[in-house]
Amino acid sequence: MLSEIKKLKKQIESYALSDKERLESFRLEYLSRNGKIQDMFSNIGSVPQEERGTVGKAMNEVKNRAQQRFDEAKKQLNRESSASLKATDDITLPAPPLSSGSFHPLTQTLEEMKQIFYRLGFNIADGPEIEDDFHNFTALNFPPNHPARDEQDTFFIEKNDDPEKNDLVLRTHTSPVQIRLMKEKSPPIRAIMPGRVYRNEAVTPKSYFLFHQLEALYVDTNVSVADLKETLINFAKLMFGSDVDYRIRPGFFPFTEPSLEMDIWWSRQQSGEGGKWLEILGSGMVDVNVFKAVDIDPSTYTGFAWGMGVERIAMLRHGIDDIRLFYKNDNRFLEQFN
Repeated sequence: MLSEIKKLKKQIESYALSDKERLESFRLEYLSRNGKIQDMFSNIGSVPQEERGTVGKAMNEVKNRAQQRFDEAKKQLNRESSASLKATDDITLPAPPLSSGSFHPLTQTLEEMKQIFYRLGFNIADGPEIEDDFHNFTALNFPPNHPARDEQDTFFIEKNDDPEKNDLVLRTHTSPVQIRLMKEKSPPIRAIMPGRVYRNEAVTPKSYFLFHQLEALYVDTNVSVADLKETLINFAKLMFGSDVDYRIRPGFFPFTEPSLEMDIWWSRQQSGEGGKWLEILGSGMVDVNVFKAVDIDPSTYTGFAWGMGVERIAMLRHGIDDIRLFYKNDNRFLEQFN
């Protein structure tokens, strides 16, 4: 037993305590509850009675020496760490500033759009992202064979063969919120509907399977196409500047009649590829069939609605040519909007 203690002492003396990692390894190997010294003490019962005094004394000497080496090395390493600070280092100086982050560019754009609509007298309405067929298609005057109902365009959560049961889908636009609002509230209605929407599309620089929309709805007596055009023009000027070049042209949507689309002129300096017209939104007067689906009398009330993609507006505002950048969480891109 004494020879084993002598061998252990030799190991302790020769152990190199050159850094904090080695110091911790030394503690675990020799001084911890499961270390070699504790294991040595657990075997004292096998030592003959007449030798236990001598062996016990030798064990304590090894334990004390191991603890002494550990304490001395720890103090020395702490002194060396303090001495490594250069004389020119001023520890009273404040730490370098940390980036506090900022709102995502899509959030910034959406908030700016909301503020414009607040100024125009609109409030906000919200609705579920999982919708049934009635709110997402039928009530919006989509015919049964419309391509948007196809699985190539829509994410179906639950598809029912029973015609009396509604399919469940991830909403393809925020227009269902308009249906819910008109069913729950009597005119006058003046609201916007921002939110996420989903379409089963290939991911490209110009398209993504998830994006954000902001739609607007105004229903009251004597609402006209002139009111719609004035609101569109006011929005474009407030969003892109009073000198923005715009055009309003005919379009087609199942839920509006007549339907209009709005483009703005994107110059060479903004697009980097020459001037061109870019669509920013689709709009129109609410179709009579939509009013009938929500039990609003189309002989008394008229209204207009429009929808636009938040990503499209953000891309135009900041000269971004790839929609995928919004979803990559690349700090090099996001820090530009701090």
